[in-house]
Amino acid sequence: MNKMVWITLVLTLCVSLMGCSHDNAKAVANEEVQQTDVSAGQTVEKTVGKTDEETVEKTDEKAAAADSISAEESGSMIYENSQYGFRFTLPKSWQGYTIVTDKWEGLSVGEADGDKVVETGPLLIIRHPEWTKENPRQDIPIMVFTLAQWDALQQEKFHIGAAPIGPSELGRNSGYVFALPARYNFSFPTGYEEVEDMLSQHPLQPFEVNRAKP
Repeated sequence: MNKMVWITLVLTLCVSLMGCSHDNAKAVANEEVQQTDVSAGQTVEKTVGKTDEETVEKTDEKAAAADSISAEESGSMIYENSQYGFRFTLPKSWQGYTIVTDKWEGLSVGEADGDKVVETGPLLIIRHPEWTKENPRQDIPIMVFTLAQWDALQQEKFHIGAAPIGPSELGRNSGYVFALPARYNFSFPTGYEEVEDMLSQHPLQPFEVNRAKP
């Protein structure tokens, strides 16, 4: 009788020990699988992010190189603005041009005590090398708007100047809209026909830039 009891106890203990070992092995296996999955996920994420970044940089470099080659073949040159992100094709006759930096002002609408400046932004002027105060030539003015400013202007939340029409869009990227002021050539200075012809060929090509977060 005692022998049977001892045998039963030994068998019960063995079964219990085997069950614990199986559970521990399963837990370890699950932990290893989980760690492997996490590591693999991190590797994929880093690889994808790096690949995307490199692709953007290489694409921009290729685009710039292609534009330069195309400009040389067509007898023109390119002004590139890396701050706002655009390239502007100019004829070789503009070799030695200068860039004049000014600003545009947006005025309030419906103020009882007169117009107030409620918005401002960069105004980049590409100036012909033969321009002088005595004999000014037609400039190429490019207004730079944030997307929010441009939307507000289209909704007539402010206006620019006294012209009945607003600026006309030349192009945009994900951060800025580039526009030509209304009546930019109202005085018909020397060279205005050349600039009109240049603008009809869509010389401004936007590209993406890395903008600092506010």
